[in-house]
Amino acid sequence: MKRQIIDKIKQYETIILHRHVRPDPDAYGSQIGLAELIRANFPAKKVYTVGEHDESLSFLAHPEEITDATFEGALIIATDTANTERIDDQRYTTGDFLIKIDHHPNDDAYGDLLWVETSASSCSEMIYELYDEAKDYAGWIMSDAAARLLFAGIVGDTGRFLFPSASPKTFETAGQLVQYNFDRNQVFDGMYEMERKLLNLQGYIYQHFMMDENGMAYIKLPTDVLKEFDATPSETSLLVGSLGNVKNIRAWVMFIEENDTIRVRLRSKGPVINGLAKKYNGGGHPLASGATAHSWDEVEQVILDLKEICQNA
Repeated sequence: MKRQIIDKIKQYETIILHRHVRPDPDAYGSQIGLAELIRANFPAKKVYTVGEHDESLSFLAHPEEITDATFEGALIIATDTANTERIDDQRYTTGDFLIKIDHHPNDDAYGDLLWVETSASSCSEMIYELYDEAKDYAGWIMSDAAARLLFAGIVGDTGRFLFPSASPKTFETAGQLVQYNFDRNQVFDGMYEMERKLLNLQGYIYQHFMMDENGMAYIKLPTDVLKEFDATPSETSLLVGSLGNVKNIRAWVMFIEENDTIRVRLRSKGPVINGLAKKYNGGGHPLASGATAHSWDEVEQVILDLKEICQNA
C-alpha cells in the first residue's frame, strides 16, 4: 500500500493535500508535513495544502488558497480525516485521483486508494512510516521542515506521549525526528503555552465541572462564558485535556457553544466513547472523539449517554 502511494506521488505533477475541519496539530502535521516531504524530494512538482486556517496553529504553518482550476488533473491526498463530511475544502472531489491516509476507524472507506492504520498514534506517525518506506524504495530524504511538522503532530495526538496510543514505535519515530534541525522548545511552547485569559478560563472549568460517582464529568461553556473570558471556541481546544488531571475521573465531555451548534469534545481514560460521538454526528478514536449537538436539550442527552457508558464500563 505504501509503495502504491509513493508511486502515485511520483506520477502526478500537481498534488493537493487536505485534512479535517477544525484542525489540530496532527491535522497540520500530517497534511503539511507530507507536503514538505514531497517538496523536498520533488522540487519541480506543484504541491498545495488547503483548508481554513486556524490561528492557534500559526506557529506550525499556514495552508494556501488556490483556484478551482488547480484541481483539474491533480492528485488529492486527504490525511487524518475519517469521513468525507469532515474533509476541509470539498473541492477534493474535483481532482483526478484521491488517496486517504488516516488512523481513525475506517467507517467511511472513501478514496481510490486507502491506507488506514488504527493502531498508529497519529497520522503524522504514518507519514513518517511512508517516508521510511520511500527512503529505501525511492531514495527519499527527510527535510527539517517536514520533521518539525511530523514531530508536532505526534506530540499533539499523544498528549506529549502520555496517551496509551503512544507505542514503542511512536517513541522510536520521535527519536528519529528529533535528530533533524528544528527548535523543539518552539514547538512545545506553541502547542502548550496559554494566554492569561485561557488560564483564567481553565480555572473556571476546574471550579464548575460536574462529576458523578462513576467518574463521568462534564463542563458547559456557553457563549456568555466564552465572552466573559474573551475566548474563542477554537482556543478551548487547548483546555480539553485539563480535566484529565482530576483524580478518579474516567471520561469527560466539554460542550462549547459556537454559532448555532455546540461542539462536543469527548475524552476518556478507559471507557470507549467514539460510538457515542458517532451517535451525535461525529466520530474519532476510542478514547478521544468529537461530535456536534444542536441544542442544550441534546447536550443533556449526551450527558445521560456518557453517564450510562461510565456506569457500565
